[in-house]
Amino acid sequence: MKTDDHLREVIVCLGSSCFARGNSQHLAAIEAYLQSHGLSDEIRVTGRLCQDECKEGPNLTSCSNHYHNVTSAKLREILQQMSTGAH
Repeated sequence: MKTDDHLREVIVCLGSSCFARGNSQHLAAIEAYLQSHGLSDEIRVTGRLCQDECKEGPNLTSCSNHYHNVTSAKLREILQQMSTGAH
C-alpha cells in the first residue's frame, strides 16, 4: 500500500449543483471502479463541497487535471487513464 503522500487523488465536487447533475452517481461509479480494478490502495477519492465552477458541472479533478461537464462516458475515460497511469 502506498503512503498518503504517494496516492493519486480524485476530487469529486459534492456541491448541490454538481451532485444533482451527476456526481452522486459518479462517486459510486468511481468507488466501484477502483474496487473492481484493485486500485483502492493507490487512488484516494475525496469529496469537496464546491469547486466554484457550478455552471460547468459536474466537476471533478484527477491528478491535477480539472474536468467539467463530466458525463458517464467521460468518467470512464478518466478512470481508464488513471488506471494505466496516464493523466
